[in-house]
Amino acid sequence: MEVKKVGVIGAGLMGSGIAQVAAQAGYDVFLNDVETKFIEKGLKGIEKNLSRDVEKGRRTKEDMGAVLGRIAVTTDLESLANVDIVIEAIFENMEAKKALYARLDSVCSTNTVLASNTSGLSITEIASATKRPDKVVGMHFFNPVPVMKLVEVIKGSDTSEEVFALAMQVSRKLGKEPIAVEEAPLFAVNRILVPMLNEAIFVLQEGIASAKDIDKGMVLGANHPIGPLALADLVGLDTLLMVIDTLYNETGDSKYRACPLLRKLVRAGHYGRKTGRGFYHYN
Repeated sequence: MEVKKVGVIGAGLMGSGIAQVAAQAGYDVFLNDVETKFIEKGLKGIEKNLSRDVEKGRRTKEDMGAVLGRIAVTTDLESLANVDIVIEAIFENMEAKKALYARLDSVCSTNTVLASNTSGLSITEIASATKRPDKVVGMHFFNPVPVMKLVEVIKGSDTSEEVFALAMQVSRKLGKEPIAVEEAPLFAVNRILVPMLNEAIFVLQEGIASAKDIDKGMVLGANHPIGPLALADLVGLDTLLMVIDTLYNETGDSKYRACPLLRKLVRAGHYGRKTGRGFYHYN
């Protein structure tokens, strides 16, 4: 199967980034969201990224125009009826995703592959909402999508070998380096990363070291580009807590319990950079 048309559902930070790299790769892209205002915001983000590339000499204005010209926008799922692959990037809620996939199953061609950008929800459960579980696969991109090279390609219980291979192929066409992952809670990267961030919060809570020294220690001692607490603030503490709780609930393993300090900050509305306060204060 040759992929020519790509549908992207969700014009937020992840979805707009996926739409951008797909258009850059030469695909015809159909960017969908529930309201025009969300699509307009996503397009502004794409234009800003491309304009920065033009300013730095990484692409020409003509190339920028060509990329934008390959992106069509729509609030109607029917517009995705004949795309070759749909990459879904809506918010992380299982019931919302299953409702969407049930609709896509009835709208899209029987040949259309359905891929989810979920960062840790079960591909198998998402696929159960369709009559084509063999054509449902995970394609987990990392933020910011235009910059980060990794895509986790996740095989659900019924994902066919052909669809899995297609998702790997599309990932490479998008300029990414895919890794093959069998379904498991949080997949591979976040399964390793999230407990590390949580443990850093425990170290802070227990008064072992200050936030700045914890981050400095991991940057200088483990060669990380950013410290774990600064990274948690960047990800969003509310998002991090949700992901940790998902891992704990899926496994029932007490080693994955969320640090009480993280839950306390989230209850206070201190989510990190997006609210101006988390483990650090931001202007």
